[in-house]
Amino acid sequence: MNAGNRKIPPLLVLGSPVSKLYTEENKDQGHYIDIDFTLWLTWLLAPLLLTFFLPFVIFLMFYMNAVILYIYKLHRDRLRHAYETHIWDGAIKTIAALWDAHGWLWHGYEISGLENIPDNSPALIVYYHGAIPIDIYYFIAKSYLFKNRLIHTVADRFLFKIPGFKIVSEVLKVIPGTVQTCSNILKENNLLAISPGGVYEAQFGDSYYRLMWKKRLGFAKVALDAKVPVIPIFTQNLREAFRSVSFAHWVWLKLYSITRLPIVPIYGGFPVKLKTHVGEPIPYTADLTPELLQIKVMHALEALIMKHQRLPGSILRALLERLYVVPKPSEEDEDENEKEK
Repeated sequence: MNAGNRKIPPLLVLGSPVSKLYTEENKDQGHYIDIDFTLWLTWLLAPLLLTFFLPFVIFLMFYMNAVILYIYKLHRDRLRHAYETHIWDGAIKTIAALWDAHGWLWHGYEISGLENIPDNSPALIVYYHGAIPIDIYYFIAKSYLFKNRLIHTVADRFLFKIPGFKIVSEVLKVIPGTVQTCSNILKENNLLAISPGGVYEAQFGDSYYRLMWKKRLGFAKVALDAKVPVIPIFTQNLREAFRSVSFAHWVWLKLYSITRLPIVPIYGGFPVKLKTHVGEPIPYTADLTPELLQIKVMHALEALIMKHQRLPGSILRALLERLYVVPKPSEEDEDENEKEK
């Protein structure tokens, strides 16, 4: 519609909630900004953007650890008298308390079977690797706070190239790990945690919690050489806290095979219920071979997954478990339900 030679901007339908804001310079041309649409789009995308931002909170906490340790190192002479213990003990306990508080507040984190971790003897701890192994950070923190034992951990070599990680690895006993160095750590009466699936399992695992160990026998060789028991642990709902994207799987797989770097995008940070289940120790026996021990540990870990994790994992169900945990039916109950159907 025209008034003389002037265009009239589009009219709103009477009673419509949509509002238009006209700019002075473009009013004659009928250009406008739809404020409600912009706000709606912002609210729509905000949760999606947040799920990709929350994983960076974990990395920020790592740098917070580094800052705490550097401050402690700078003032160690003054702080040593305050703590009156080992030079790094106060700093480690501070960091452990930080992670323990984060786990309790954000995930209601707890451990079942902590008594299976020995108080004064060595053991190799084998765990399932999540997209971000947030559970092992919480587990190490609780073990140090409640059992006063610092668990040494094996990490991928790329982590040691990250600025600021050096002091964290030195103080918290994180190593790249060869069979011999890992065996020596155990022979010195320490606890050591290894995930045979490693970065590959972290990136390409899914909500069905399949173990992706391939033919890796390093951990079994370590346990047999050091003559220590192996303790399997699994954290319920770990894949619902953080997930790696599932689209273009073959592209990420190809890139990983070339770079050997964890380049698959991760999203999540959901405040789901996390509970670590510590299995019964698998004792050392002289007749075990690395292949046989790998099979025994794999079966033990798969048994923990089948016992405590509903498959496939569900983010919504894991969130609801912060309020109420529905016990997983036993295999006998599931068989009876199948027969009834």
